[in-house]
Amino acid sequence: MAAPLTLLLIVAVTIRAVLFRSSLAELIPERVEVVSPLNAWKRVVEGLALLDLGVSPYAGDVFHETPLIIYFFHFVIDYAEIVFMTFDFAVALWVQEQHRLGVVTRLVGCVFLLQFRKQKYALEAERYPLDCLELIRTPKEMYYIPLKVAMFYLLNPFTILSCVAKSTCGLNNAVIALFILCTVKGSSLMSAIFLALATYQSIYPLTLFAPALLYLLQRLYIPVNWQRSSFWLFTTQYAFMYLGSLCVMVCLSFFLLSSWDFLSSVYGFILSVPDLTPNIGLFWYFFAEMFEHFRLFFICVFQINVFFYTIPLSIKLKEHPVFLIFMQIAIISIFKSYPTVGDIALYMAFLPAWNHLYRFLRNIFLVSVVLLACSALFPVLWHLWIYAGSANSNFYYAITLLFNVAQILLVSDYFYAYLRREHHLTHGLYLKRKDGSEATLVLK
Repeated sequence: MAAPLTLLLIVAVTIRAVLFRSSLAELIPERVEVVSPLNAWKRVVEGLALLDLGVSPYAGDVFHETPLIIYFFHFVIDYAEIVFMTFDFAVALWVQEQHRLGVVTRLVGCVFLLQFRKQKYALEAERYPLDCLELIRTPKEMYYIPLKVAMFYLLNPFTILSCVAKSTCGLNNAVIALFILCTVKGSSLMSAIFLALATYQSIYPLTLFAPALLYLLQRLYIPVNWQRSSFWLFTTQYAFMYLGSLCVMVCLSFFLLSSWDFLSSVYGFILSVPDLTPNIGLFWYFFAEMFEHFRLFFICVFQINVFFYTIPLSIKLKEHPVFLIFMQIAIISIFKSYPTVGDIALYMAFLPAWNHLYRFLRNIFLVSVVLLACSALFPVLWHLWIYAGSANSNFYYAITLLFNVAQILLVSDYFYAYLRREHHLTHGLYLKRKDGSEATLVLK
């Protein structure tokens, strides 16, 4: 697999290098679909300029990244293009490694023993009804999944646009990918540290705490039982490592700036949504039309929406924490206050890992067409609104709303397909009624 991966990296580098040297390198960073007030590169440059002048980067209303980010870019700003390409490659390699480890774990680590692989597959198949054997992926089918995952991320136009725009979303994706890798490897300390770093960056990855905990408990054979002391002991340890790491990062930010101004400029900005610059999210248009005395209530409703699904999904998918991580990343990408296409690219990279669900997907063709059409219409309707003056904000928000509805349908379709496959693995693929006639599965 080394040769295809090397070729993939060469192609990805070439595409990015060509775009960095083209005239599009000045146009792409101005696209509201690609950058937001949180991660725009020009805002990072402005913050660095203020820092060099001895002024707090949070003195105005321009810079809204975290202090650790600005100090990181203070040392690597001359190599920004290389740094952002490195972030993309790191995400692809780490996510690929995570899926490779998943394949190896499922085969008990003996990938070099073909005979043992066949025996393991046969033993696993005995757990399910005979008519469900076609639903179980063979080792051969799983072999190229890591490469497909890397390809889906590196060659995704959303990822490429985000990289060329130098959006700091690439760094956030790298942190989340490293958190997933550490979790799959079973390193609870490193998992907690990188989850804390991801939360420090944008708050919303807090919802990934539950699936990470469930996976680590599953790996240590600790049952999710409220009455077991081992469950509470490990949960407390992981929560302590997570909260401790987060506190260290926040305190380090204070010592770097000698001020707590970053709390309101970063986290307050994310939660209160004061900048209503158009983007591909759901917040900007709604709150532009909102009466001021209703604003706080609906801000709470919209923000709670991101976190609300964590508990029911964790209960339903407690035996499948990796799929739960995928669901939570997708929900964050859809419902966060300032989303960009770079956020979408991360969860889309996981889709090849669920290729065994394709036969149960109901709306995949329709959703794919809608996503492609909306992606093409974003710049068209923006031009008609801002430059030609022949349209208005309603047109742009309509296509934004349709884009998000398509994402919701995509994620819910995968959720349905996953649950249906699990049901068939337990009860058989071809269901029968008591009278022997064919039954139809309806999930409620």
